[in-house]
Amino acid sequence: MNNKNIMIYGAYGYTGELIARQAVAQGFRPILAGRNAQKLQPLADALDLPAMAINLENTEVLERSLRDVYLVIHCAGPFSTTAAPMMRACLNSRTHYQDITGEISVYEAAYKLDAEAKAAGIVLCPGAGFDVIPTDCLAAALHKAMPSATHLALGFDSESSLSPGTAKTSIESLGMGGAIRRNGNIETIGHGQLTRHIDYGRGEKFAVAIPWGDISTAYHSTGIQNIEAYIPMSPTRAKRLKRLNGFRWLLRTNWVQSWLKGKVSKSVQGPSEERRAGQKTWVWGEVRNDRRGERKVGRVTTANGYDVTVSGSLAIMQYLLDYRGEGGYFTPSKLCGHELIEKLPGSGEIEIKIA
Repeated sequence: MNNKNIMIYGAYGYTGELIARQAVAQGFRPILAGRNAQKLQPLADALDLPAMAINLENTEVLERSLRDVYLVIHCAGPFSTTAAPMMRACLNSRTHYQDITGEISVYEAAYKLDAEAKAAGIVLCPGAGFDVIPTDCLAAALHKAMPSATHLALGFDSESSLSPGTAKTSIESLGMGGAIRRNGNIETIGHGQLTRHIDYGRGEKFAVAIPWGDISTAYHSTGIQNIEAYIPMSPTRAKRLKRLNGFRWLLRTNWVQSWLKGKVSKSVQGPSEERRAGQKTWVWGEVRNDRRGERKVGRVTTANGYDVTVSGSLAIMQYLLDYRGEGGYFTPSKLCGHELIEKLPGSGEIEIKIA
C-alpha cells in the first residue's frame, strides 16, 4: 500500500463520508479534515483515522497542515467559495488537488491556474466525480471518433435523488441562468430556453439545457467550440422553470439563497446504499460537423451518480499516487484517458454510432 498522505477535506458531508469509508475499505488511511470538529470527530473515531479541524480562511494553518500531504480530495461545498482557498493552499504546499465539484466557475478558475500548477509540479483536477467523469470521458471518445467536430451536445438521464450539497449547488444556479458555449465562449441563457428531444438510452425524452460542468471541461478536453448539456424534464416543469427567468435577480439575493438552502438542510437527505444500488445513469453525447453533414452519437451506462463519484474520485486518487507526469490543470479524461469511465464499477462500454 502506498504510504503517501491523503487528505479528504469535507469528510463528514454526505459524499465525503462515502469516499472516506470506501477509501478505508480499499486499505487506505486518509486524514479526515473539515471545518467542524464536532461533526468530524465521530467519523474519525468510527473509522479509526486521524482528524484535523481546519478553517479554510486560516491560510497559514491550512498550508502548514498540507505540507506533508501528497494529495487532497476536496469534498466541502459550496465549491464556489471553498475551492479557491484550497487550490491556492495546494499550490503553495505542492499538494495534488482533486475535487467533486460540478460548478463551471470552479473549472474555469482551475484552468486559469494551469501555469502556476505546472510551475509547482502539481495536478489540479476538479470534477473528479460524477461531475464530470462520465460526460467528460464520453466527450473525449466522441471527439476521437470525429476530430473535425464543430458541435458537441451531452446529457444524462438519472434516477438518483439529490444529496443536500448537490441540492444547494442547484439552488445557487437558479439565480444565474443556464449556460452554453458558443464559438469558444461561455454564454448565459435563460432557464428552459433551449430544448430538444433526446434518447439517452431508454427511449426519447423531452430535454432542457442546463449549466452542466462540461460547458467548461469538455471544451478543455476536446477543443470543440460549441457545447450544450441536457437533462430530461417534463414540458410542464420546463415551462415553470422558464418562468423563473424574470426573478433571477431575486433568486440571487443572499436572503433568498439562505432561505432555500435552509429548507434543503431540513428536508433533503442523500439516497441510501440500497437505493443507490438500484439506480443507473444513462449518459448520452452527440458530435456533429455541420459543414460536412456528419453526426455521431455515443452512449454509456453507469452506476448511480454518487457511486460514480466515490469510485471515480478514488480511481483518480490511485492514478495520482503513482503519477510521474507534469503538473497543470487537467480534466478527468485528459489526466486518465477516456477509458476511465469504463473501468468504474457499474459502468458499461462507450458505444458510438453514426447517426
